Amino acid sequence: MREINDECIEILYNAVLQLKNVDECRKFFNDLCTISELKSMSQRMEVALMLKEKKVYTDIAAKTGASTATISRVNRCINYGSDGYNLVIDRMENKNE
Repeated sequence: MREINDECIEILYNAVLQLKNVDECRKFFNDLCTISELKSMSQRMEVALMLKEKKVYTDIAAKTGASTATISRVNRCINYGSDGYNLVIDRMENKNE
């Protein structure tokens, strides 16, 4: 997957790294994103979690409302992307153990 390198994006990434807890994330993302953008991102995260649990596309689509195109895109990122989903999901799983 191609890397997006831009000074403004780097500023955004560094801003996210300043957040210390879920409440701070909620405040920041509520200011930064529209409701639609937040719902889209959270839907993709839910799809990624279900794909990692080896759920089938039809079950994922039924539960999340995501299109098969979205599910395919997330699946492609999990398998051939920058490893961001895997990194975050692995850390979430390790934190819960």
